[in-house]
Amino acid sequence: MAEDSSSSQSFLRKHWEGYKEFWGERFSFLDNYSRFIKRDKPLPSWSESDVEEFIASDPVHGSILKTAREAAKISAVGGIIGAVSTAGVAWKYSRSLHGATLSLGAGAVFGWTFGQEVANHWLQLYRMDTMAAQVKFMEWWQNKVE
Repeated sequence: MAEDSSSSQSFLRKHWEGYKEFWGERFSFLDNYSRFIKRDKPLPSWSESDVEEFIASDPVHGSILKTAREAAKISAVGGIIGAVSTAGVAWKYSRSLHGATLSLGAGAVFGWTFGQEVANHWLQLYRMDTMAAQVKFMEWWQNKVE
């Protein structure tokens, strides 16, 4: 009986390791941020003026970061429009509070996604390496703070 539990444990452990390896390969880009996230002392918060200072100081990555921030604003507006319009239509035709609430949430998600796609194409984010710009900002902020 002890042999069965040890073999099942190794079976589960083997599959867990395979699972971790599979998803680790697909999310390996998150390793770029691990040196900023997994710190003993977290980095302090930055302000809008700090971001503007970085944008002015780095002509390459600053402009990419500025464009990415504009895209986030477009996405947020899309989320708000999607949430309000979908909840409004649901309320108009059903007068159901829970239906309007669910529509508000779903409309926010769909509007945010649609806004992100619009921003991606309008601002041509697919041509830019926004992650590199974010990492450069984090490095800049870390050097400025320390």
